[in-house]
Amino acid sequence: MGHPVERESGEAAPTELPPGQRLQRGWPVTHYGPVPKFRPERWEFRVFGATADGEKHCWNHEEFTALPHTTVVADLHCVTKFSMIGAEWGGVPARTVLEIAPPAADVTHVMVWAEYGFSSNLRLADFASERTIFATHKDGELLTAEHGFPLRLIVPHLYAWKGPKWVRGVEYMTADRRGFWEERGYHNLGDPWKEQRYSYQEEPGDGPEL
Repeated sequence: MGHPVERESGEAAPTELPPGQRLQRGWPVTHYGPVPKFRPERWEFRVFGATADGEKHCWNHEEFTALPHTTVVADLHCVTKFSMIGAEWGGVPARTVLEIAPPAADVTHVMVWAEYGFSSNLRLADFASERTIFATHKDGELLTAEHGFPLRLIVPHLYAWKGPKWVRGVEYMTADRRGFWEERGYHNLGDPWKEQRYSYQEEPGDGPEL
């Protein structure tokens, strides 16, 4: 079980930490590889794969940031065992992308693609959560480059590696396929409340064979 998180005032926050996590003040920078340089004239967000109409859908940076925005107050749980509590994420809901570029009826999973070919797979139900958001802001401020500007995915109910920084697109899939970290020993599902950190913990049916 987790334990109640104390706010600065000493009041108990209406949340608990997942097992094995510790409360983090501030936001450490964690990622693999260099920080990409943002070139707005070259930036494109793509939805492709098993789309309902069989077409690829693309938005440039201006078009994507003009999509309806919302905010979600949610925690961020890193597999390295720190948790950041109660951040306000602003951006485009994943559900909005699903609405304007619908998946085919037999889609079960998505692959979220980011710079340098980084990828992370998600069950469609996790991606379609009302709290999953393509974030451009945290606590009212634009994300910094180190934290994923111009776009990172936040999936609050999963470990943070399931929400890549520097996102460039989503692939709709009719069968599961492991992403970058999932191929390198991380759990295919990544539920922090079940402490699904590593692939050796997987149960039958949790993911494709390694």
